[in-house]
Amino acid sequence: MIKKIVVSGKRKTSVARAILTEGSGKVSINKKDYKTLQMFDRLKIEEPIRIAEKILGEINFDAAIRIKGGGEKSQIEAARVALSKAIVKFSNSKELINAFLNYDRNLLVADVRRKEVCKPGDSRARAKRQSSKR
Repeated sequence: MIKKIVVSGKRKTSVARAILTEGSGKVSINKKDYKTLQMFDRLKIEEPIRIAEKILGEINFDAAIRIKGGGEKSQIEAARVALSKAIVKFSNSKELINAFLNYDRNLLVADVRRKEVCKPGDSRARAKRQSSKR
């Protein structure tokens, strides 16, 4: 039976779903190879893969990541979280979890910060308009 793992990751309003299956190490984001991304985005996606290679040895999975919502950078962050979680679930390695947490806690723990809502009767979230009583 083929092993298949489905995991999601979030950042701001972006939601990424990673599907890991047994394979040769191909990683695609929205049906495109991750190597076609801009350099810094590509490096962010490669971080969990390189850490996993160092600890597990050879990579024996294919990852298909689908991302919806948010902006460019938050989509990459969401994909990174989803990929890291999926690799950990696929390998069942405590050593890998510790390596991810020591490198960057945000690889496994989603960043929960969101945009603050606008307050009633105002168009802004924080500072109120100044008024003078003259």
